[in-house]
Amino acid sequence: MIKELWSKYKDAIPYLFFGVLTTVVNYVGFAVLWRVLGMNSQIANAIAYLISVLFAYVTNKLWVFNSHTKTWKAFFQEMGSFFLFRGGSWIFDQGTMFIGMELMHGNGFVVKLIANVVVVVLNYVFSKFIIFRKR
Repeated sequence: MIKELWSKYKDAIPYLFFGVLTTVVNYVGFAVLWRVLGMNSQIANAIAYLISVLFAYVTNKLWVFNSHTKTWKAFFQEMGSFFLFRGGSWIFDQGTMFIGMELMHGNGFVVKLIANVVVVVLNYVFSKFIIFRKR
């Protein structure tokens, strides 16, 4: 039973684990930059997102999708694709933060949590079916 579940969800389980860690990196980075260092929330969000994307690329490549590129060209294509799609999800994240915090005056930590949940789902779809798909 457990072997069947692992076989069926072998990408989703580690992605969820590392997705949670990436979210923690993003959330903590945002909190430190915004609340502790007093940085503008939009700038703090962008920097925290960049840090979490770097963390996510390494963990996704090595441990989630077990991607091994054989040439530098393939490596840079994969990395470029990863950052391109994460850039798209960053636009969603940044937009959600702006609307939630600036326009609706919501709690920054609640808005960040909502944005992160949606971004994790979007990024899984991008990674699984486009960036790290088996060729």
